[in-house]
Amino acid sequence: METEVQSNFTYMGRTFTGLGINESSSAFSDCNSDRSGEFPTTSSQSRRLLIACASDNYNSDELIQQLVSDLESNSMDVQKQAAMEIRLLAKNKPENRLKIARAGAIKPLISLISSTDLQLQEYGATAVLNLSLCDENKELIAESGAIKPLVRALKIGNSTAKENSACALLRLSQIEENKIAIGRSGAIPPLVNLLEAGNFRGKKDASTALFCLCTVKENKIRAVEAGVMKPLVELMADFSSNMVDKSAFVMSVLISMVEARAAVVEEGGIPVLVEIVEVGSQRQKEIAAAILLQLCEDSVSYRTMVAREGAIPPLVALSQSGTNGAKQKAETLIGLLRQPRSGNAAATTPARGSDVSF
Repeated sequence: METEVQSNFTYMGRTFTGLGINESSSAFSDCNSDRSGEFPTTSSQSRRLLIACASDNYNSDELIQQLVSDLESNSMDVQKQAAMEIRLLAKNKPENRLKIARAGAIKPLISLISSTDLQLQEYGATAVLNLSLCDENKELIAESGAIKPLVRALKIGNSTAKENSACALLRLSQIEENKIAIGRSGAIPPLVNLLEAGNFRGKKDASTALFCLCTVKENKIRAVEAGVMKPLVELMADFSSNMVDKSAFVMSVLISMVEARAAVVEEGGIPVLVEIVEVGSQRQKEIAAAILLQLCEDSVSYRTMVAREGAIPPLVALSQSGTNGAKQKAETLIGLLRQPRSGNAAATTPARGSDVSF
């Protein structure tokens, strides 16, 4: 499997330090446990469970065994109640996540994700998400066949099922071998759809999952083919979206591809990137400069477009007041933009695929 995670890149014999994986990771808040709000019902069983969860003395093992058994009931109402309580146990008691998995809950929960009942599907996906927060469970969840049902829920589920399925897939993708399996199961296009049409939480979940999955080259190709650049550029252009950093980091893992660079330009990304260099935060300015540097590295036409957007003055300012990494990138980009723009055949060849990694 080919992955592309570097901490620096080289241009004209000069090595540039990337933003660093810790900085990029800080742009993303990892998926937390069961963020779907209150349950639609407050049955007496649920109230008792809430009280039990608050107590340190209740017998969770016995309760868990009964709930796992109920997951395979012939009654959909019983299954819903069991799945609801399992997701609540896994949400409020981290130590229960391993207990629930060891009690055999994972396979019947995966079956629920495949249900035609949207609420049952949601409860199953959310319970699996909660269980996946235990690192010891992630491999077992994937091996038990969760990826395809989660992708299906991501495509056709209700909004909560889509969001929690995206989070669960993110958790599973933290095992490197799962990234290709998730991409080949069709996860990338619905993640792009969620990035474009989801609510704020859905956009955050989709961007985080795409950032993680697109360290694999074939997933980069899938993302670009699915039209990811359009929502990325739109979100980066809207500073009120609170998605500028996340979208820029996703773009940064894709920009090494010739097709990705062409898509950025086609979707109007150059003026957006120049604006970020001018008025963004320090981190936003540096990543925008890094993306522009890769766009311009071997393309005279892209350099011309960037220069015409008025990039040189904000780049000069960045070269004087930015971080060390930002100064390096800005200075090199200024040098490129000030080069004679003749129709040099060598200069117009596609970029060599050097990566800027974050």
